[in-house]
Amino acid sequence: MNVEFGTKLKQLRMEQEWTQNELAEELNVTRQAVYKWETNKGYPDIQTLIKISGIFEVTIDDLIKNDKKLQNKIKVDEDESFDQFSDPGFYLGMILVLLGIFVFEESSFLLIIGLLTIVFFTDMVKSFKTLF
Repeated sequence: MNVEFGTKLKQLRMEQEWTQNELAEELNVTRQAVYKWETNKGYPDIQTLIKISGIFEVTIDDLIKNDKKLQNKIKVDEDESFDQFSDPGFYLGMILVLLGIFVFEESSFLLIIGLLTIVFFTDMVKSFKTLF
């Protein structure tokens, strides 16, 4: 039986005789978010999925195993979180931070530049590409 996440969530909510508002309050989200999830127009983040599984005492696997779209979304989010470590800006920024700490001990300038490089390197590269 192929039950999407939204259908499963609505079924679990109805079994508890909760309104969308009550579930939203329990999860600290809006009623509109719950509506969007139940109609398969959007999906919760992984932290909210964990809360949902705890509230309804079901495993995350039970919630998502038949919903390929949600599984793919979780995989994409996971891949994006690992992408930051393959970003050259991360390593360049770390080098600048370490230089600022250990080599030039009085240089808070290198610390700031290093941290900004870690955070904004990808955006800076995109900006330069649009200029040239």
